[in-house]
Order: sequence, then C-alpha cells, then structure tokens
Amino acid sequence: MNTIAVVPALMPSVSVVAPSAPLRADAVVVGLREGADGPELLPGAEAVTGALGDRLLAGLRALGATGKADEITKLATLGLAEFPLVVAAGVGTAAEDEALRRTVGAALRGLSSSRRVHVAIDGPAGAIAEGVLLGAYAFTDYKSKARKRALRTVTVRGDAAARAALRRATVIAEAVNLTRDLVNAPPNDLYPETFAGRARELAEQRGLTVEVLDERGLRRGKFGGVLAVGRGSARPPRLVRIAYRPARARAHVALVGKGITFDSGGLNLKTANMTWMKSDMGGGAAAIAATLALAALKVPVAVTATVPMAENMPSGSAYRPSDVLTLRDGRTVEVGDTDAEGRLILADGILRAVEDEPDRLIELSTLTGGQLVALGTRVIGAMGSDEWRDEVVAAAGTAGEAAWPMPLPDELRAGLDSPVADLVNVPGDRWASMLVGGRFLAEFVPEGLPWVHLDIAGPAFNFSGARDYTPKGGTGAGVRTVIAAVERLAAG
Repeated sequence: MNTIAVVPALMPSVSVVAPSAPLRADAVVVGLREGADGPELLPGAEAVTGALGDRLLAGLRALGATGKADEITKLATLGLAEFPLVVAAGVGTAAEDEALRRTVGAALRGLSSSRRVHVAIDGPAGAIAEGVLLGAYAFTDYKSKARKRALRTVTVRGDAAARAALRRATVIAEAVNLTRDLVNAPPNDLYPETFAGRARELAEQRGLTVEVLDERGLRRGKFGGVLAVGRGSARPPRLVRIAYRPARARAHVALVGKGITFDSGGLNLKTANMTWMKSDMGGGAAAIAATLALAALKVPVAVTATVPMAENMPSGSAYRPSDVLTLRDGRTVEVGDTDAEGRLILADGILRAVEDEPDRLIELSTLTGGQLVALGTRVIGAMGSDEWRDEVVAAAGTAGEAAWPMPLPDELRAGLDSPVADLVNVPGDRWASMLVGGRFLAEFVPEGLPWVHLDIAGPAFNFSGARDYTPKGGTGAGVRTVIAAVERLAAG
C-alpha cells in the first residue's frame, strides 16, 4: 500500500507575528472588500500600503479588482518593497470568520510556489490560520512527478492570545486534511483492512485505546449487516473502535461513521457516478479524525468512535435483494436494495455504540443521493432528536460548515415494514429518500438518547473545481462540526 500522507509533515508552519514586525516574505496577502464606491482594503494592510507609497488600492483597481468573494488579484511590487508580490483576496461584502477563512484559503491555493507568505489581514487568528492550512492542502501522493511544494512558512498578525487560537486551528486543520487524504486515497490502496490499519496506527500514536474486529470478531459479535455487505468483496470487512477517555469527563459522546471504502451498489449495480464512490467512507474518516482532534485538544468529554468498514461489490458471494439479515441485536432486515448498504452497516455500528451508554450520539455518513437532491453539494442534512440536532446545526455554523435541520416524520416508518422480516432497508417508493434513511437509523437508537444523523453525501466530495479553501476531491466535511459540537457540550 502506498503511504497515506502524514498530514502535519505536508502542512506549512503558521506562526504569529506582531503587527509592527517587518514584512519579509515572498508574497503578502491582503483582503479586499466590495464597497459602494469600489473595492476597499481590509484592516491590516496599512504596512503594505505604506511600503508601496499608498498606491496599492489604485493599482488593484487598475487591474480590475472588485473585492468579490473568491476573487484573486496579484500585483508585483517591482522592487518597491521587500516582498515581491501582493495577493489581494476578495472577501465579498462581509468579513465574518467564515468569510475570512474562505478569503485566505483562496489566496493560499495559488501560492504553493512561494516559500514564505505573510497574511496582512486583521481578524480572528484561528479563522485565518484555518483558511491558510485548509487552502494550502494538496493531495499529490500518487503523482509520479509531483512538483514539490515550496510553501513552508506562513505568518499571521496577532498577539500572544492569538497563539492559543492558532494551536487549536492547527489541530482542526490536521484533522480535516487527514480526512481529505483518506477520502482521496484510491480504493485499491484504501480498503477495509488498510483503512482499519491506518486508524489503529493513528490512534496508537496518540495513546488512545483502539479495537479492530476482523471477520472472525465480526461473526462472534453478530454484526450481520457488516458481514453481509462485505461478503461480495475479496477484501473482507472490519469494525474499528477508538476510545478517548479524559480524566473527569463531563459527558460521553458516541461517534459512528460509515466506512464503505468503495460502493459499486452491489448486485443493484450503480449505472452512474461510480468514479467518486471511493468517498463513501467519508463519514468514517471524519469520525476517526474528529476523535483524534478532540483528544489532541484535551476536550473534557469522553469520545468513542465506532466505524464499520466494508467494500460493497457484486460477485457470486454478494448479498442479494430479498435476503434477510440478522443484525447485532437479533432484529431482521429484508434487503430491498443492495445499494442501500450504508444503513445496514451503520445499524450494527449504532447498536454497538449505544451499548456503552453514551450521553449523546453523532452519526456521519454519505448515506443518500436524496441529500444531494434536497440540499445540494454544500449543505449537510441533519436529522434526529430535535434539541440535540439543532445544537449540532448551530455548532456547524460557528465552525464554518453549512448544515440544515430536517424532520423525521412518523408516517415514514410504515414504509419500512417488511412482510417477511422486522424491517426492509428501503421502502417500495423513492420519495423523501434522505429522510427515510434517517428514519431507518432511528430504529436502532434507544429511546431518550439524544442523537443526530448527518448526511454528508454531497459535501464530502467536491467534484467540481477548487474554491475558497475547498479542494477538488475530498473536503473533510463534518469534522469541524463534530469538534465544535463536542466542545459546546463540554462548555455546558
């Protein structure tokens, strides 16, 4: 297996410098906002303007800069300053945390050949650092002649208090970029056994407890859903559990993530969109990475990540439509469609996770095409217990991820009845498929346990061109939401 990148080694170092420090860099980033009378420089660019004899804004306007979001304008200083290049990044009409993340991320995407970069924008150091570290991401492990990235050092304006925010931002960015790496890894290298091995390696490096169940362990544990889905592949399934146990934990959160390393649809073979089905383990990767980050941040909440892993393939041994599966708790499920495999392995994962009697549960999965239909490629669908669902949605907003609360109508339950088993994994019609997926999972959550299902089918993978701090390919969706939600729980 090719080495999946160790993210910290690839990320540039970010440090805080005083606003009065000399500007020594290969490129300096300034922020540009849309104004009523044309673009305006964001606070922090004063030293840059001074070095250029107050001609910076005029020069940018002459180049056609408007300050609109995701707009990048480059201006050579022609020997007038110690830095040879100014990069003006558009922020749009707002300058909130997420706008700054996106602005800085857009600028850093195009500066991989610059060794030293300085961000001359005043604002929250954490948000700016996240924009830097997420925007500078690139996945080049499988390029035979990949150009080495020159970017090594990025400085941001701030004081001593900003250093703590920068440390937190670095941990979060490492977790997001780890998730991106795992999602981007090709399925011939990342399959259940190697995915589980990587999770074990990462957890043990951080001193966390980790358990990996192979086929024998899955059979002993009666994980009928995981075993059935993985049966069609030559690469057998796994189940990984990672536990973080801080002293005097204020609560216990269970994370469950879908780990389908490739989804062909099984015998209900997909007819389109299979090229990005390596991303079907994005929820599992996010659950693992978020757990590692919460441990690194020493958040006083116990966390247990449970990630069932399988490859859904067609073969003579594959599970079939009309098969009846027996899950971990003895309940039976008729298979209506082998391409609705995620909810089968997640049912087993949830059943195992709730045996620990957690106080909250967050489940992440690239579960349904219905999420894309309803909410598109950038908005996470959130379903579950109303109060906890809304808390997690609010946390997503503060972290810079878009999530939208969705209902789980009781009338959908009748469609999950089977004439031959306790449940069927898909109803006979196709309506409200995102909500039906959540309603199926709700069957396995104990009454009274606050829980939320995050459908990240669209947000987990960016099929189009790079934008702001979001690369093409794996995005790391859900990681920041989970971290922010658990931190809010810790804060009471």
